[in-house]
Amino acid sequence: MRKTILSAAAACMVLVAGVNANENPETIVNLKPSPVITAEINSFCKAIVQGDTDMVKKMISLGEDVNQKSLGMAPIHFAARYNRTEILEVLIANGANLRKKCDKGYTAKRYAEISNAGEALELLKSAMKK
Repeated sequence: MRKTILSAAAACMVLVAGVNANENPETIVNLKPSPVITAEINSFCKAIVQGDTDMVKKMISLGEDVNQKSLGMAPIHFAARYNRTEILEVLIANGANLRKKCDKGYTAKRYAEISNAGEALELLKSAMKK
């Protein structure tokens, strides 16, 4: 019964508004289409997520910034989130900022906690004590 009432109400709204299925939606409300922004993770962080330690080391040797954000997160956040302890060690050894926050305000330690990445969490705790 509830579905029938909702369907009937929706049909009435379409009839009252006079919307034509062949009409261009932009002309109905006189808006210009907005550009679609697609974001993609950078190749350095992609290598971290995939656990490719050799690629991470190569990219760092070629000058990759270990603190450069991708999708609002620094490489150390990705390594902590996906429990990539070997990569975490490489990032820390190359100057990654352990206290850097992502755009949501989380630290790498918090990502490790949220993701139940126990090994990464222990590594981060011990590295922060030094």
